[in-house]
Amino acid sequence: MSDDRRNHLVLAYCAVAVIASLYAVGIESHGIIRHIVQTAPLWIGVWLGWRNSQLTKWALLPCFVLWLVLMVNIWLLLLGLPHFLSGDFTPIEIVLTVLIGIACIIGAVRGFRERTSVPFSRAFLVTVGVLFLQLLCLRVSFLPRVSRDPWYHPAPRHAAVLRPLAIRLTV
Repeated sequence: MSDDRRNHLVLAYCAVAVIASLYAVGIESHGIIRHIVQTAPLWIGVWLGWRNSQLTKWALLPCFVLWLVLMVNIWLLLLGLPHFLSGDFTPIEIVLTVLIGIACIIGAVRGFRERTSVPFSRAFLVTVGVLFLQLLCLRVSFLPRVSRDPWYHPAPRHAAVLRPLAIRLTV
């Protein structure tokens, strides 16, 4: 197996790790539809990686960097440091942010190290296009019909004691 092929597969597998972890977050938070929408752009890079395309790096780098920024923000929030997002995170979700962060770091480092013969204009268009698609998918995932699974109905307030441990974090 050539070094290029190996590198493209590593990038694809890092993306699959991010996707799987985000699906697990979706299951844990009753927002699997949201996370399916959010991970759609990553599948482009997975497909390119399995096809051994020189564009794999350019399709996955914006996703890895964006998801790493979001994970670092969650870690800052958990540490009580300045951040730009807020939310509630269960211990399972916190562990998954670490897995996502590790996969993004490995993918980004491999991507930045890889040399490609793709012309600058094509690499730029792919990178900006995937970044735009990733941001669009993130935005769509917060629309009311997408953000919560329609079959999920939260327990009544008196049953809150039975819910698993959740860490309440606010701005």
